[in-house]
Amino acid sequence: MDGIPELINVQLRELCGVRAGDKGDTADVTLFADSRQVFDFLVDEVSARRVEAHYRRLVTGPVERYLAPNVLAVKFVLHGALGGGGPLSLRSDNLGKTLGAALLRYRVDVPLALASSSPRFGRRAPLAQGWPIGTPTPHLGT
Repeated sequence: MDGIPELINVQLRELCGVRAGDKGDTADVTLFADSRQVFDFLVDEVSARRVEAHYRRLVTGPVERYLAPNVLAVKFVLHGALGGGGPLSLRSDNLGKTLGAALLRYRVDVPLALASSSPRFGRRAPLAQGWPIGTPTPHLGT
């Protein structure tokens, strides 16, 4: 079909990185794009409303979105995100960094050409070369 880009469904981790933190009962999660094209896509597709829906079982307050185009970043501030804050929460891992990892699992439909241009697309952390899974890796150095 001419003019209509082929779309694929991917997790955000295929398109961008994340940094996250927390203070009290508020978390912030920032997506960092590797290119202006991916940043523009994130601005169009990853709204505060969609992020709030993604975290619906964890975040009790509003979600605010801020754009930092000079660093290709989209920041979300999640209010009521940590079950009352570190010492008050009964969650087993309630830190903002876990919410960052959760946002990277959010799925979007993206043009194949844009996804393919991302240096993150299809990449995974490398395993130690030559060592079977379950075998202890030798210590490096002396």
